[in-house]
Amino acid sequence: MITRCTAESDGSLLLESKIQPDTAYQKQQDTLIVWSEGDNFDLALSFQEKAGCDEIWEKICQVQGKDPSVEITQDIVEESEDERFDEMSDSAPPIDLPPCELSRLEEINEVISSCLTSPMRKEKLAVAIENEGYIRKLLNLFHMCEDLDNTEGLHYLYEVFKNIFLLNKNALFEVMFGDDSIFDVVGCLEYDPSTPTPKKHREYLKELARFKEVIPITNADLLAKIHQTYRVQYIQDVVLPTPSVFEDNMLSTLSSFIFFNKVEIVTLIQEDEKFLTELFGHLTEESTEETKRRDLVLFLKEFCNFSQNLQPQGKESFYKTLTSLGILSALEITLTSDDPQTKSASIDILTYIVEFNPSFVRDYTLQQSNNTDEDQMLLNVIIDQMICDTDSELGGAVQLMGVLRILLDPENMMASINKSEKTDFLNYFYKHSVNVLIAPLLTNTLSDWPAKEDYQTVQLLGLILELLSFCVEHHTYHIKNCILSKDLLRRILVLMKSTHTFLVLCALRFMRKIIALKDEFYNRHIIKGNLFAPVVDAFIRNNGRYNLLDSAILEMFEFIKLEDIKTLCIHVVENFSKVLDDIDYVQTFKSLKMRYDQHLDKIKDRDRPSLDSVPSILRNSRYRRDQRQLEEEEEMWFNDEEEFDDGDSVVPGPDADILAKKLDSDLNSTLAKLVEKKNDTNPGKLTTSPSKAMNNNMNMSNSVSSSPLNATPSEKSSLFKKGLVDYEGDSDDEDDEGNGDLLTPVHKRARLS
Repeated sequence: MITRCTAESDGSLLLESKIQPDTAYQKQQDTLIVWSEGDNFDLALSFQEKAGCDEIWEKICQVQGKDPSVEITQDIVEESEDERFDEMSDSAPPIDLPPCELSRLEEINEVISSCLTSPMRKEKLAVAIENEGYIRKLLNLFHMCEDLDNTEGLHYLYEVFKNIFLLNKNALFEVMFGDDSIFDVVGCLEYDPSTPTPKKHREYLKELARFKEVIPITNADLLAKIHQTYRVQYIQDVVLPTPSVFEDNMLSTLSSFIFFNKVEIVTLIQEDEKFLTELFGHLTEESTEETKRRDLVLFLKEFCNFSQNLQPQGKESFYKTLTSLGILSALEITLTSDDPQTKSASIDILTYIVEFNPSFVRDYTLQQSNNTDEDQMLLNVIIDQMICDTDSELGGAVQLMGVLRILLDPENMMASINKSEKTDFLNYFYKHSVNVLIAPLLTNTLSDWPAKEDYQTVQLLGLILELLSFCVEHHTYHIKNCILSKDLLRRILVLMKSTHTFLVLCALRFMRKIIALKDEFYNRHIIKGNLFAPVVDAFIRNNGRYNLLDSAILEMFEFIKLEDIKTLCIHVVENFSKVLDDIDYVQTFKSLKMRYDQHLDKIKDRDRPSLDSVPSILRNSRYRRDQRQLEEEEEMWFNDEEEFDDGDSVVPGPDADILAKKLDSDLNSTLAKLVEKKNDTNPGKLTTSPSKAMNNNMNMSNSVSSSPLNATPSEKSSLFKKGLVDYEGDSDDEDDEGNGDLLTPVHKRARLS
């Protein structure tokens, strides 16, 4: 049965397809029917209306004898691509290649091109080319075409060899990259039909590309492998056309071929101890010429670059070998070289080592601590070269700063076998090297303004500040001592006056890292040195411009507010509120002032005299108290004999009850009367005004001679022990500070008549 689909608009035929009884048709989403015809031909019918889809689906199910309610007409047996390919490969006939003749070059090109569309045919073609020795036959044709100046034939050969590369077969690469074939293959790829004149790749490889043998290589296999790898790399990078996004993996086998060649080269060199010993010997000799040393370093850099292809275990062995042969002591010499190439290559080598395992360098520097001058220590050499970089863009300095950052990162110290490495190395750095690092910073901030503002200097100071900010975040103890002892933060904040905004931001970031720690040592240091002043000055100079500096400063004050850092909040409000209160385009400073006022209110509430300081006999009975404490105090009060200086005594009888009732109704009034009465009785002794009666009854007088207040400390503690009173909003801090009032002396009690 044949299904025909026509257009509704004009009735034209859109699709005509025969419904096959064994094809799997599938209905999706009520308006879509999909199926496959052939190996790589997928079809889909999409309907605007569900009714049209159902009509065609019923016809398909009728042919295949299926119920229209099903969504798929045949069971699909999943088969792996490899299994399918193997079955097809076995059943498919082999590829017959045309005879390798000049007159058949066009046919040869068409056959090879047609096989690239199918993995199975590519495989069959590769087998046929290998079995028939077809590559060597084609290269013979190449020589004939060149001798006859047969441009058309050379263009066909270019297409043929380009397609052979796309077959991605290592066996064919082995033939093409042999010493007797590789230049002919490169020659074939010179005749690109899209260019009017042929390229000169062979001339470059044979004459212009010079192989420098800095140390004679006696191993013939190693030498041949080095030459082959260079030429194949050249073919991949230069000769072959750049693959498109869709062809990115078309030459994966070629990349693998180069990869394994590099691994083999590294292994062969590593096994040649005589070669490496001689290499490092020449590298560290003072008599070695600078050009010779440069070639040695460049070879070593390439050697380390090849080692990146090794497995982790192989890399470990590789770098251990180099370390034992003295690569780090050699780098101390080459890093200080005046030759830019030598220095750049040395930095690259050091970066390779540190990125793989920084412990190699840390262990070496710790060994230097007792037997090497500070200026010759590797770590100080690295810092010196970072500071003295002559490049206008400080490319080397940036790279060396990255090396220092890895070395100083505590995270990668944790995994070290040496458990004390973190402590030992940080002690070493802050003892021997941090002064070298901050020297340019201190030199440039001797006065209230930066001494130098040239681009190279400020770039360097930015790198140093970035590293110091990292240290603040990760080296809590060591960097704190450095900052406090050297007044480093104040010196850094001088850079807030720089004309380079990025340097101002670097200085601000450093201070922000410190504040983020919420460390009271740092906070007191900031307050004592009034170190917010440079920040506020920079904020005012910015004049409200909507830029990164404005946002960064506001964020710092916002952090202080959100984290409720009280000491800094109080300091900022008390010292800078006149300036900052006018900033109204954000609510940060108003919120800070509000926090400040809330804090002052808490302090006032805490310092206000509390009934807790009044002896328990005078306390208002309305407040809830611990029953056991009340019983202890009553028992002590009634059992103790109290004598006062003037011979008066308090009789705990009916008068005490009368007093308690009066206090309960109007405490202030009663106390005022008692004071007035006492004044009448002893006018010379007591002249306190009624308004101060409350305070006089809540504080002890030094004139008390014999009373419970002159008892032992334990008795005093029991007598004036604080009751458990619940106050709404009281904090633990307030309770703690309130305890200091418990043993405050009070005046003697007024005698009751």
